[in-house]
Amino acid sequence: MPTIEARLARRLVLLTEDEALSARLEQALPASWAASRVRQIGEVGEFQDVLVHRFVLLDLEASGGLEAVEQIRGEMMLNIPIFCFGGDAVARDAARLARADRFFGRQEVAALLPALCEQFGW
Repeated sequence: MPTIEARLARRLVLLTEDEALSARLEQALPASWAASRVRQIGEVGEFQDVLVHRFVLLDLEASGGLEAVEQIRGEMMLNIPIFCFGGDAVARDAARLARADRFFGRQEVAALLPALCEQFGW
């Protein structure tokens, strides 16, 4: 069962297999934030473990990226924001149908991350 402290912690799920991009994203994180870097959403844990994160950054080029959106929205039935990056038009359309929220280019996501953290910094 998540504690109040766990729920108030500023953290996000980063689902990617790209080591270089992951390092850039972690450098772009504000000091008060942490990233739970995983290759599959199941590595985060159960429903309540995903729920204590403010949002999900999901690499559409990672294996299992689309399945993660389907798990979060379908199986877990969570409405946590899912921001996707990378992927081609077909992958983005599939993620959109699976109910992902927003889509960014691989090159722009690191620059946008501080603004996302500010928005979800409540």
